[in-house]
Amino acid sequence: LKKDAFLKKILNQLYKMTQLQTSFHVNTLALVDGIQPRVLNLKMVLEEFIKHREEVIKRRTEFDLQKAKDRAHILEGLKTALDKIDAVIKVIKKSKNRDDARVNLMRKFKLSEIQSNAILDMRLQNLANLERMKIETELKEKKKIIANLESILKSRTKMMNIIKGEIIEMRDAYGNERRTKIVKHGVKEFSAEDLIPNDDTMLMITRDNYIKRINPDTFKTQRRGGKGVIGLNTKEEDTVDRLVATTTHADLLFFTSKGRVFQTKAYDIPESSRTARGQALVNFLQLAQNESVTAVLARGGAKKVAVELEDDETMVGADKKYIIMVTKYGTMKKVDIAQFENVRRSGLIAITLKDEDELLWVRASTGDDGVLLVSSDGQSIRFPEKGIRAMGRGAAGVRAMRLKGEDTIVGMDVVSSKSKKGEFQLFVIMENGYGKRTDLVEYRTQTRGGSGTKTAKVSKKTGHIVSGRVVRADTEKDLLIISNKGQIIRLPLSSVSELGRTTQGVRLMRFKADADTVASVTVV
Repeated sequence: LKKDAFLKKILNQLYKMTQLQTSFHVNTLALVDGIQPRVLNLKMVLEEFIKHREEVIKRRTEFDLQKAKDRAHILEGLKTALDKIDAVIKVIKKSKNRDDARVNLMRKFKLSEIQSNAILDMRLQNLANLERMKIETELKEKKKIIANLESILKSRTKMMNIIKGEIIEMRDAYGNERRTKIVKHGVKEFSAEDLIPNDDTMLMITRDNYIKRINPDTFKTQRRGGKGVIGLNTKEEDTVDRLVATTTHADLLFFTSKGRVFQTKAYDIPESSRTARGQALVNFLQLAQNESVTAVLARGGAKKVAVELEDDETMVGADKKYIIMVTKYGTMKKVDIAQFENVRRSGLIAITLKDEDELLWVRASTGDDGVLLVSSDGQSIRFPEKGIRAMGRGAAGVRAMRLKGEDTIVGMDVVSSKSKKGEFQLFVIMENGYGKRTDLVEYRTQTRGGSGTKTAKVSKKTGHIVSGRVVRADTEKDLLIISNKGQIIRLPLSSVSELGRTTQGVRLMRFKADADTVASVTVV
């Protein structure tokens, strides 16, 4: 392929349009014992095959045994004739014809009709000593064969050994190198994940749909107000859009601006260096033109890691029942999380969007939580999740917040119903690097669909709010802030000042380049 080709997208097309990947159906309906039609599983098919081979070997052995006995019977007659050759010749000479000779031989030497005919058909050359020895040797061999065949019919163990030997011979003659793997335990107990360590990881996604996976320890903690380090070399006019903290074993649900959802494993995203650009998302997802990933949920991963990241909005815990979606212009929708269990490769519809609206935020909830939204002009609203009913995947949703002018939603989070007073705070960060934390007590619960209350003093100095999220008051986590030109700083979240709702905040980040602004922030 060409250097700039979208590898995964081309591979997906090959899977879809060619025989590179195919599926076929096996009809396991069979007549068991030749009478009863039954649908068999793999174990039953093998058992029935063994029973069939037993029957084949039994019939074959019985046939060979009868054939050997018939030949031995003739040889015994010939041996009798050779032992008493003079008397036999005398009887034949006195007989009138062949039929009379046959009857006389049968009467005189107590032979069967078959034996008598064999003696009459015997040539004079068989009277030679060597020919006589051949008959005796052949008779001994036939008796051995008969004894062996009879022992096979009496012993099932010997039959099984014959079946095994014949299958091994067939394998050696026609067998190819195995292309599949056979394990002693069930498929659920073994997967490719067993070969991949489950570590903390972080995804970085740009607005031009480039993605990379990096180790969170790549960025060292610094003090508030620093300049940070270069975290990504973006191409011209591209900017970093979001950071996601997760684990390598997590199932990633990618929600797009057009309301669709895709799924892949975190370890499927190649790990890159700190300054690498990453790979285009179309290598992993079948994105349409002008469609971008706007939200990511991580489901699964190790228990230990999941507990460490339980406050991260991208992690979906076992207690979560619903997925809450919020669009750029304040539309909200709640969907049962079970509707996203099986996401096909081409994606699923997550929400039906109107006009130029875009799906931007997706969070998991228990069904009893609260929802908090933040707008770019400094407004916020908090209301209970029960104010909205669960809908189907194709529904368009309802109004969550009334916006004025060109205001848009820039932050959304779910507040646990089990949270205590003073336990959580709202963290907001502005375009020009200013940010603050405010106790959630200052945000009263309202009814869904209102215009909310002021959450920050937005001015030319601070710029519009870029992001808003709920954090723990006593958190020991760090902030990772990235600018539109790829500059990153990591600092303790506890170093961000606690201020009131109507304040403008303190400076968290200074920019190296002119006209640079905050692009995204995440907590690790």
